[in-house]
Amino acid sequence: MEKQDSISSYTHGVTLVERKNLVITGVKKIENFDTEQFLLETNMGFILVKGEDLELIKLDTLQGNVSIRGLVNGINYLEENTKKTKENGIFNRLFK
Repeated sequence: MEKQDSISSYTHGVTLVERKNLVITGVKKIENFDTEQFLLETNMGFILVKGEDLELIKLDTLQGNVSIRGLVNGINYLEENTKKTKENGIFNRLFK
């Protein structure tokens, strides 16, 4: 069984506790992240997590689990064309 197949067999879920601890399951990969936002590809599409002082606490690539700590201000699912716009915006910010 390939790694991609095993991740796609897991269910996708989002658990947020007191806006400080976020666990996302069914994550295929982390596109990019910084202290203000995370862009993740999941089994159910792309998710953009926005907040303050965000940090990656745990990354389990075998089971597709990600744990993030910090103040979470928003969680949005993105359409494919919106993801490209967000990526361009992130790269533009980095290279200004």
